[in-house]
Amino acid sequence: MAITFTQEKKKQKYLVVILILIILIIFAIVWWGFLGEAEKPIPTTPSFVPKQIQIDWEVLQQEELKNLDAFEGITVDLEEEIGRENPFKAY
Repeated sequence: MAITFTQEKKKQKYLVVILILIILIIFAIVWWGFLGEAEKPIPTTPSFVPKQIQIDWEVLQQEELKNLDAFEGITVDLEEEIGRENPFKAY
């Protein structure tokens, strides 16, 4: 039995070392990935300038638009009942 306890302790030591290495690798990736970008200069002038939008309201005063008829509502006359008694049952 003493042999199995020492083997378990060796496995546990290796797992602890592997865990520490993984944590250090993740920390290094985060350090270089996120904190390393802070050294890059931020551009002060915008590279994209939006165009000025102008709305031509005179279009709404045209005669073609004034002669249009209003949309009439749609009436639905259903003679049969909507739905089924059991919608999950196959046809």
